[in-house]
Amino acid sequence: MLRAIAVAEEGAWTDSVTLTYDHRHRRRMALVTDSGENILLDLPAARHLRNGDRLVLEDGRRILVRAAAEPVVEVLAPDARTLARLAWHLGNRHTPTQILADRLRIRPDHVLEEMLARLGARLEHVMAAFDPEAGAYDHGPQGHGHAHG
Repeated sequence: MLRAIAVAEEGAWTDSVTLTYDHRHRRRMALVTDSGENILLDLPAARHLRNGDRLVLEDGRRILVRAAAEPVVEVLAPDARTLARLAWHLGNRHTPTQILADRLRIRPDHVLEEMLARLGARLEHVMAAFDPEAGAYDHGPQGHGHAHG
């Protein structure tokens, strides 16, 4: 099985692999490309793969990483100030959040959804790619890499 041994942010690609948010944080796992080729992700360390990254194969080819559509909640606000306030509250709770031009996107969570609605958000449950902001201290989705003290 051909191995993917590195990640690049650009370059021509010959195939793609579509993965959910949870499956894009890995070091080693078997993958099947969108055209059906079996490859082994075999990176030196675990990392979060972003939508648009390229997996570099041993033979030099690159495989495009695509974020799969999955259940998400789009957070909409009546104005920019409210949207910024909602983003602050999500960040204060270390919630993985995708920041779009006019909305935020989070994973479904009834507690957060209730809080956001109380703060003036309009919520829409949709199927969409989830590619949250990495953050300044990001070390993957399992931890946020800094201490509070």
